[in-house]
Amino acid sequence: MINLTSYQRLIAIILFFLVLIPSCTKEDPTRHLNLGNWYLQRGLVDEAIMEFREVSRLFSGDQSKLKRKEFNILGTAHLKLAIAYTKKGWWEYALNEAKRSFEITPNKDCHDLIALIDEKLALKSE
Repeated sequence: MINLTSYQRLIAIILFFLVLIPSCTKEDPTRHLNLGNWYLQRGLVDEAIMEFREVSRLFSGDQSKLKRKEFNILGTAHLKLAIAYTKKGWWEYALNEAKRSFEITPNKDCHDLIALIDEKLALKSE
């Protein structure tokens, strides 16, 4: 069994926290995406918008260094942001975010949302 003096224990505790603290303070885009989804499901649109925008901010650096999973998170955040903007009636912002999502992760959901927003904007202008 290892017998540590009180000084050695103190040093071990300090080292433990020095290693642990940076990992706890690191922002997690997935956490913000999940929280945004939770807010959106409960009708808290403004809070959801803030969380989805935070995901975008966290990935605002050099996007060429992102991994596939990170691209998916970022694309989903833009898609959800577009949906949140439609709930606020901010159609132009919604269209921009849907297009941004399609640029990042082209898929049918993004394409369909862009088409729906385009239709809504066309109806508004008539």
